Amino acid sequence: MTRTLDIVERQLGDRCCDRQARPPIAQRDAERLAEDLQLLAHPVRLQLLDVLARNEGRVCVCDLEAAVPVKQPTVSHHLRILREAGLVEAEKSGQWMFYRVRREALESLRERLDSQLGTLV
Repeated sequence: MTRTLDIVERQLGDRCCDRQARPPIAQRDAERLAEDLQLLAHPVRLQLLDVLARNEGRVCVCDLEAAVPVKQPTVSHHLRILREAGLVEAEKSGQWMFYRVRREALESLRERLDSQLGTLV
């Protein structure tokens, strides 16, 4: 018994089966979501954000260093990342730096994550 195979000519990028198998999230939105998740994807940054979010006003860098299980250079590194992302701001007073969370930026991040992760369901 001879079987014949139907060969269908397809163009590059054509789908063979499910035409609905496309991501509902746009490329730029996926990139932004990945950046947001990467920003939060370190336990020290999460701990620093938690301390800052729980304390209204300013928190001295020395208190932040005491709150996490890493040394000062690592704390400074993570605080720089959070500052560059706009989630925290710093103010120098004498020889000390004081940090505070930017609540509106943190809320915006939370809303973006909720919205984008909701599309993955």
